[in-house]
Amino acid sequence: MNHRPTLHFAIDDPGAPDIVPLIAQLDGYLAELYPTANIQPVSVEELRHPNVTFLTARVDGTPVACGACVDHGDYVEVKRMYVLPACRGLGLGKQLLEALERHVRTTGVRVIRLETGTAQAEALELYGRAGYRRCPPFGDHHANPQSICMEKVLHDPHRPAE
Repeated sequence: MNHRPTLHFAIDDPGAPDIVPLIAQLDGYLAELYPTANIQPVSVEELRHPNVTFLTARVDGTPVACGACVDHGDYVEVKRMYVLPACRGLGLGKQLLEALERHVRTTGVRVIRLETGTAQAEALELYGRAGYRRCPPFGDHHANPQSICMEKVLHDPHRPAE
């Protein structure tokens, strides 16, 4: 009998023993892409703040992707999006981004912002296809030649688009 893998998205604890290695891989990936940048990884403690929702994608219980939403009141910032290299190219990043957006819609906030790097072509393509557009730096982000800030306005599914 063939076993078909099941994909499950859920809010998770970023400090869980099976999640910590995923976050460590993300940090290593960013350090490889931006070796001269002074990137300060987001700590597990920061990801556990009450205004942060940490989401994982699991295949048969194993975490293969993650992302976080940080509620800043008038906008939500998407952070820490990562898909394991072995799982890339399967549309998982798109599904994860859609799951994060569904969560944001439940908060009532309509503006999502994110910051990504110029070396992350796949991420830039994903965000562009999903309707994100470049915007000025926001929050703690500052103008940086290796950084791109983007935003998207979510439409209320119960109201026609304006």
